[in-house]
Amino acid sequence: MNATPHDDTQFPHDALLETASEAARAVGPRLRKAFRSRPEVATKRDFQDPVTEHDKAAEESIRAVIEGRWPGSAVLGEEGGATGSGRLRWYVDPIDGTANFAAGLPFFCVSIAAAVDGELVAGVVYDPVRDDEFTASTAGAWCNGTPIRSAGATGDREAMLLTSYPTPRDMAAEGEDALRRYGRFLTSFSAVRRVGSAALKLAHVAAGWSDAAYGTRANPWDVAAGALLVRQAGGVYLGDPLATSDYLACVGGFDLTSSALSEVAP
Repeated sequence: MNATPHDDTQFPHDALLETASEAARAVGPRLRKAFRSRPEVATKRDFQDPVTEHDKAAEESIRAVIEGRWPGSAVLGEEGGATGSGRLRWYVDPIDGTANFAAGLPFFCVSIAAAVDGELVAGVVYDPVRDDEFTASTAGAWCNGTPIRSAGATGDREAMLLTSYPTPRDMAAEGEDALRRYGRFLTSFSAVRRVGSAALKLAHVAAGWSDAAYGTRANPWDVAAGALLVRQAGGVYLGDPLATSDYLACVGGFDLTSSALSEVAP
């Protein structure tokens, strides 16, 4: 029988999640060993867009696991680009937060998500330093196997915001307007942190460890798994996680309408 867009028997979500978890954990030992070794850094778009040999090697390992379990499926990776085709598509960031990883700051992760017919159905965000594994599927969201709930502050004054805004590209596009907007964030929120790694920010919002996250021009491999985590944990994710776009996430029950973030909501 041919699969239809609503037939999940060809791609069981629990099996896809198991593959994502296996692939993410497969590169954990390498990343932990290389962490704080000050690896040699090359650049991609500009000097603020670093890449290391470990990004490339980790993605190759992840792709090998995926190909071994789901031969011929489509993969979109930060380092290797797009390969394969079909209804099943994987979004892979081998090290989200490479600048942190390269410098020795322990806030980076592996992000892997699977989509069937354009719908996110499984995702893993793995923090190899803390050995925290955030997982999500259409059945729910978990951290290290324990269900998580995206809940916390209801307004800016009590909330922690995680953001990398304004980035150098934001500054180039918006000039002083970007600084004024960032100033409103600083004076509106209880705390604002620029920690890097969109995927790990979203995982922390999903777990209720932070209250909101905002970013611009995020790529699908950065946010696909995190977006599913937030939504399946009961939080709010605004933006298209399968296209390059701005994103805004917050815990369930947060008042976005009255927030300083309302003016940037996608």
